[in-house]
Amino acid sequence: MGNSNAPRNADWARVHTPHHLPPFTDHKALAEEGGSRVIERAEDIYLWDSEGHRILDGMAGLWCVNVGYGRRELADAAHRQMLQLPYYNTFFKTATPPVMELAEKLVELTPKGLNRVFFANSGSEANDTVVRLVRHYWNLKGAHRKKTFISRNYAYHGSTVAAVSLSGMSPMHEQADLPLPGFVHVVAPYWYDFGGDLSPEEFGHCAAQAVEERILELGADNVAAFIGEPIQGAGGVIVPPDSYWPEVQAICRRHDVLFVADEVICGFGRTGHWFGSDLYGLEPDLMPMAKGITSGYVPLSALMVGDRIAETLIEEGGEFYHGFTYSGHPVAAAVALANIALIEKEGLIERVRDDTGPYLRQRLVEIFTDHPLVGEVRAVGLLGAIELVDDKERRRRFPKYGEVGGRCRDHCFRRDLIIRAVRDTMVMAPPLTITRAQIDELLGLAHEAIDATARDLGKM
Repeated sequence: MGNSNAPRNADWARVHTPHHLPPFTDHKALAEEGGSRVIERAEDIYLWDSEGHRILDGMAGLWCVNVGYGRRELADAAHRQMLQLPYYNTFFKTATPPVMELAEKLVELTPKGLNRVFFANSGSEANDTVVRLVRHYWNLKGAHRKKTFISRNYAYHGSTVAAVSLSGMSPMHEQADLPLPGFVHVVAPYWYDFGGDLSPEEFGHCAAQAVEERILELGADNVAAFIGEPIQGAGGVIVPPDSYWPEVQAICRRHDVLFVADEVICGFGRTGHWFGSDLYGLEPDLMPMAKGITSGYVPLSALMVGDRIAETLIEEGGEFYHGFTYSGHPVAAAVALANIALIEKEGLIERVRDDTGPYLRQRLVEIFTDHPLVGEVRAVGLLGAIELVDDKERRRRFPKYGEVGGRCRDHCFRRDLIIRAVRDTMVMAPPLTITRAQIDELLGLAHEAIDATARDLGKM
């Protein structure tokens, strides 16, 4: 594959390793391993590296390449817009046609009551905007003490200072003396790890009650908002029990706490619905989104703003001193419109809901339920998880939590499969274009890697 005269990984490493600081990387360990694998091209659900290996991308990039790689429709939309208007800002009482059209389309697609859109460039920026906007809103309402945000353990809301504070990832907190004051966390609705002897339904009630208990502990007059992903993706594809979300939503309403549904991963078809909020019947006050909005082809995020907040901001707020150079970038908006049109034209959401999503779940159960290393499998739409455990009968983890997951991930990489290790949970989120045959290919490679891991541990 590829040009025989093209640089090889070893050649790229001499340039890449001394100069590039990639994100979420142990840079010393990477250099000792010889540098990064260099990805040169992609098509459908596959990548090709500079050594000519074809790699099955079971993570759709970073949960984002929903329509698959190499879609000319998106490239053509970017090309047309770049020739017509490559850039202009939306600061000075101006707008551009694709931005206005995209805002109208997003209002059409999202749950009722979300009729305004603020554009940014990443999920992190969208969630920073949540923090700014929520505190501004409560100040305008005269509730100056309502500052605190409640999130969950294992939540991931981004990588800026405010977004990390919203997140429930302790290693990220420890590196930067975070979270900031005004950010607290409660138990995740993670039955497998925290449910004990409770049924999933019972544990869902308990996890929801943890939100109310924290509100009461802090005082509702001090709590601004609760934020949660419908399904916690980067936390390990944590699927909440069915009893969880109805109770959490009722708790927020009862105590006049704003509810933020973070759809950065779940949005644009990943769960077999346009949004995870549709799956669970959620009616959030704010809904940040990114990733699948352009299928990752260009950076874009959006924050859907509910009517009660938007009306206060517009009627009472004066100038909102917040925004980014690329808020409402016309090329990104044009690509998002083409991406949404492609999802609709090809019926990708219906395919995930009715065909490939159920098939992924069925095959996970068939292949892994009896595996000696697997304690549980989970899947909703094209989000899947495989729990690797030391003792499946007792739901007991390995002593060094995360080490086995890392070992299994390396076995996957050696088989040219990309799935992700979150602690000792192997997670997957392939492009929405994946076929049943390709799901079988993905899970077959994963099975080989998990078998190899089990042999390493003396479990087979």
